[in-house]
Amino acid sequence: MKRICKIIACLGLLGAVCLPLRASLKEDVEHLSDPLLEGRRPGTRGSVEASVYIMRRFQQIGLQPKLQFFLAPAGIGRNVYSVCRQNPKSDKYVLICAHYDGLGVIGDNLYPCADSNASGVAVMLYLSESLSDNGCNYIFAALDVHDGLAGAENLAGLPYKISMVVNIDTIGSTLAPPNKYRPDFLIALGGKEYEKQFDKANEGPKLRLYYDYYRSKGFTDYFYTRISDQAPFLQRKIKAVMFTSGITMNTNKPSDTAQTLDYEVLERRAILIHNWILSL
Repeated sequence: MKRICKIIACLGLLGAVCLPLRASLKEDVEHLSDPLLEGRRPGTRGSVEASVYIMRRFQQIGLQPKLQFFLAPAGIGRNVYSVCRQNPKSDKYVLICAHYDGLGVIGDNLYPCADSNASGVAVMLYLSESLSDNGCNYIFAALDVHDGLAGAENLAGLPYKISMVVNIDTIGSTLAPPNKYRPDFLIALGGKEYEKQFDKANEGPKLRLYYDYYRSKGFTDYFYTRISDQAPFLQRKIKAVMFTSGITMNTNKPSDTAQTLDYEVLERRAILIHNWILSL
């Protein structure tokens, strides 16, 4: 797949280098989960630095970043988003989002939160680049304060007509496949009604697709309707699909580092999501 390359100087961020997709995903994950960002806990210096990094990545891609500030228990939350309106005949948008905050430092332990959810932000940034000139309307958003879904709730309050939410939440690992013989998988909660489009989008990536959470109706409902960032939009009767690779033994632990992710499969997942969004 052709990688769109917009070389824009961005306050020195990555220079003027256009990386192949897999390398770009890896670099974004590594930066966001670097110990210097201290786990990106909301209200901390590391969280602010992460938001600045995402703003600069939007600028590098050629998009205008915006900040939405809101009050949260941990202090001031910061959503970073960009509105990409390419179809002036429509006032509706597809929202593509991923939360960027993490657990931070708890006691003496640093939680890098690479899979949860630097991986989702990396894919969101790829999509913001690959979809930014195809003639459709998008909002690309990195959400803060995932705990309690405060970031998503505040973004949902903005005056945009959202027709679909694409939420990417923990998508970089192959350590907990529903089928041990197919670690190259992807879970798309809320995606069953788009099965034909997914089959077409998957012709290249050839992933094993699941439309439930480990075949559990209870967990599927829990993750889809209650604890991830599409929930506030579902409550507003807006359609949504959540992409994830599930919880692993590293989730919410200091061992959730960039080195534990599978970037070859992450690349294929990103391409599948891109292909599917083009079919909407």
